[in-house]
Amino acid sequence: MANVSVYNMEGKEVGKMDLNDAVFGVEINEHLVHMAVVQNLANKRQGTQKAKTRSEVRGGGRKPWRQKGTGHARQGSTRAPQWKGGGVVFAPTPRDYSFKLNKKEKRAALKSVLTSRVQDNKLIVLDELKFDEIKTKEFKKVMDNLKVDKAMVVIGGQDENVILSARNLPSVNTAVAENINVYDILKGDTLVLTKDAVAKIEEVFA
Repeated sequence: MANVSVYNMEGKEVGKMDLNDAVFGVEINEHLVHMAVVQNLANKRQGTQKAKTRSEVRGGGRKPWRQKGTGHARQGSTRAPQWKGGGVVFAPTPRDYSFKLNKKEKRAALKSVLTSRVQDNKLIVLDELKFDEIKTKEFKKVMDNLKVDKAMVVIGGQDENVILSARNLPSVNTAVAENINVYDILKGDTLVLTKDAVAKIEEVFA
C-alpha cells in the first residue's frame, strides 16, 4: 500500500496517507492507456471536413473536344480530377470518428495512469483546497507553494470558487473526482488531489 505525504495550502507537510492498492497500485497496462487517449482525442474530432468529387463539382457536362483527331489526349469532362477546377479523387466526407471503450477497459486505463503518477512521484495530496472568493492570484500562490507548474487539480465536489480561480491559469486544469479521465491526467505533469478527491476516487473506482 502506497504511503504519501499530505500537504496544506501553504505547501507544508501535515501528515501521511495510505492509498488503496486497488486504485493506486495496479499493474500498468500501457495499451489500454494509449487506447483511452486515442478515444478521447477521436471523440473530440468534429468530422465535418468535406471536398467535392467530380460528380459534385459544377459544370463539365460537355465533352471538351472530339475523341479523335485533335492531337490532344482524349477527355470526357473539364471537371475530371486532372483539370484545374476539377473534383477531388477520394474526397473526404463528413464522418463520426468516435468509438467506445468497455467500462472495464476505461477503469483499468484510469487506474494505470493513477498508479503511474504515484510511482513517478508526481502525485500530491492536499489536506483541503478552499477559497473564500474567486481569486486567481490565491490559486497561483497555492501552486507555487507546492512547487507545481503544469498540473491537473482534482477536487472532491463541485466548488465554483476553486474552479473559477484556476480558469485563467493556462497550465492548470481542474476536475471533479467523478469526471476525471486519462487524457487530462497525462496532460498535466503533476496530479494534485485533495483528500476528499482521493476518498471519492477510491469509492468510485476501487
